[in-house]
Amino acid sequence: MKKLVILGAGAGGCIIANKMRQKLDEKEWKITIIDRNTVNHYQPGWLFVPFGIYDIKDCIRPLSSFIPKGVDFVNEEITNVDPVGKVITTTNGKHDYDWIVVATGCRIMPDEIEGMMDGWKKNIHDFYTPNGAVDLAHKLARFEKGKICLNIAEMPIKCPVAPLEWLFLADWFFSLEGTRHNIEIELVTPLTGAFTKPVAASILGKICEEKNIKIVPNFEIAAVDAERGVMESMKGDEVEFDLLVAIPPNFGSQVIIDSDIGDPMGYMKTDHHTLKSPDYENMYILGDATNVPTSKAGSVTHFEADVLVENLHRDIEGLAPRPEFDGHSNCFIVTGYEKAALIDFNYKVEPLPGKYPFPGIGPFGLLEESYMNYWGKMMFKWVYFNLMLKGKDLPLEPQMFMAGKKRPGKF
Repeated sequence: MKKLVILGAGAGGCIIANKMRQKLDEKEWKITIIDRNTVNHYQPGWLFVPFGIYDIKDCIRPLSSFIPKGVDFVNEEITNVDPVGKVITTTNGKHDYDWIVVATGCRIMPDEIEGMMDGWKKNIHDFYTPNGAVDLAHKLARFEKGKICLNIAEMPIKCPVAPLEWLFLADWFFSLEGTRHNIEIELVTPLTGAFTKPVAASILGKICEEKNIKIVPNFEIAAVDAERGVMESMKGDEVEFDLLVAIPPNFGSQVIIDSDIGDPMGYMKTDHHTLKSPDYENMYILGDATNVPTSKAGSVTHFEADVLVENLHRDIEGLAPRPEFDGHSNCFIVTGYEKAALIDFNYKVEPLPGKYPFPGIGPFGLLEESYMNYWGKMMFKWVYFNLMLKGKDLPLEPQMFMAGKKRPGKF
């Protein structure tokens, strides 16, 4: 019997397990998914926990709900990946394979910034982990006056719009609390503005300005003095804070580094269009584990998965994989007051204004705030747990299309 092994039971791993089980004959193929966790987190939900919109329990479901019949689940930690011998070592044994999908995700590394751990869970917090989001909720409930800085250490990061969403939600939260006039809110970023692409950066930057959220651009953090409440840049510039909401460097899984199969940050070299490993035989890579130049976000994982499943199946049957992934990503950006904006882009085309998914109709507006966009965002948790993780088709194409978008100079 041939063996397909999937490393990681996050969004990508669950989607692949469900879709490949449908494609491969159960009498001929054994599919195994390996993960140290027994639950799946709706990670976009962590954004809402500090503001009391979600409880952390709202974002968790048992993995048993998403791993299909006919797929073996190995609840162990992966300790080594040998792509030459085609063997995976875990805490309790070894697993050989014929084909493999690496979906091991990424994580924050606050200890990469000098001094950051001195203030961790004190005057420095995160919302990129479940515990971090809960702790930050307690901190915000007691924060009535002072300066809050949200710092992005470097790119890439998981869900690059999440920092802006957090800032917009903070503005809304403190306005409702009646303390916004006593609180300064700043985005301290290595980027030149609010976002990575100029059209979106201009529009989102104006929203920041309207909400009195200051942007400190081109700030490459070097160290933190938690006792003084100061961030220092590589150039020696300083920014003071009372509360630092940190997005530290994001690294891939430690096992990728330990197995010496990725780059120094733990991301794996991946063909940008087929999602196949150019270095190792019979290997595909998915989601945050890849080094493809697009967002590390759930929508990207979903779009990648559709392409990867077809390519993996073709490869198994002796056909060449097709270069069909174009870097497609889209995301709702919560802007507060039950409104959100939406962006849709790929490797070559930046986020543009317009309507989505139907040209001229929508119902969602691109790079414009609306209540419809907000409820699209809030509905996605249901979609994630009830459709996406179970490998069910969503009415969204992996490749981006230009219909309904206004090109630069035409808006």
